[in-house]
Amino acid sequence: MADSIVFRKNHMISTQAFARVLEASGIKRPTKDEARLSQMLKHSNYLWTAWEGDKLVGVARALTDYAYVCYISDLAVDQAYQGQGIGKQLLSFISEDLGDAVALVLLSAPSAMSYYPKLGFEQSDKAFIIPRKPF
Repeated sequence: MADSIVFRKNHMISTQAFARVLEASGIKRPTKDEARLSQMLKHSNYLWTAWEGDKLVGVARALTDYAYVCYISDLAVDQAYQGQGIGKQLLSFISEDLGDAVALVLLSAPSAMSYYPKLGFEQSDKAFIIPRKPF
């Protein structure tokens, strides 16, 4: 990982910076809907970000009760910065902060299904979802 990457916990980010890193990461999110992005950020209670200078290059956004479970709602790293361990470090910070008593849960993009097992995640066949309407 580049020495120039700085990580920040619960540092508020603009919806524009959030949209840019989501788009640059390649994951599908409603990046043109600024009001929705604003709500996504406002109602998250856990946010780790990665910066190179004043450029946001990675984000891990989560919801947790700090006692039992933490839902990782976004893990996004700019494709130009992928492969440097930034995503792994963002998730590691969350895991270290919350401790072993809190389970980390996420929904993976199809393209990332082989990534998460490398970080210690186990694939589950015990999950259910009511899909949102397309954006």
